[in-house]
Amino acid sequence: MEENKQQTVDSRYIQQHLANERTYLAWIRTCITIIGVGFLITNLHFSSLSAKIGLSDLLAQIGGLASIIVGIVTLISTTVSYFKKSIDINRQSFVFSKFLILTLSFSLLLIVLAFGFYYLFVWGLIPA
Repeated sequence: MEENKQQTVDSRYIQQHLANERTYLAWIRTCITIIGVGFLITNLHFSSLSAKIGLSDLLAQIGGLASIIVGIVTLISTTVSYFKKSIDINRQSFVFSKFLILTLSFSLLLIVLAFGFYYLFVWGLIPA
């Protein structure tokens, strides 16, 4: 008895769709990490420093909030990109998204620089 299974468009490109899904899940892990770093930095700042310094408090809050915002924006943009790539795979018209990569890389670079400045200020290497 032979089953008559129709091949869907998605099933013709199953390897590409599975790779797209793995990439999306890696981005989800990255989003969680970025948001977690924001919470961690803010929490460590306010729980470990007994002497509150106005500028360091502001830098910790901005750095934490920026990490959370970048994590959320990354989550939204990679979700949109995932579905767009799925359609492009089926149409065999995939185009690499340079804008997404450059935007996220630049955002993360700004956050890392802000945290670096924060730590230089807190450790006293930059005078108040």
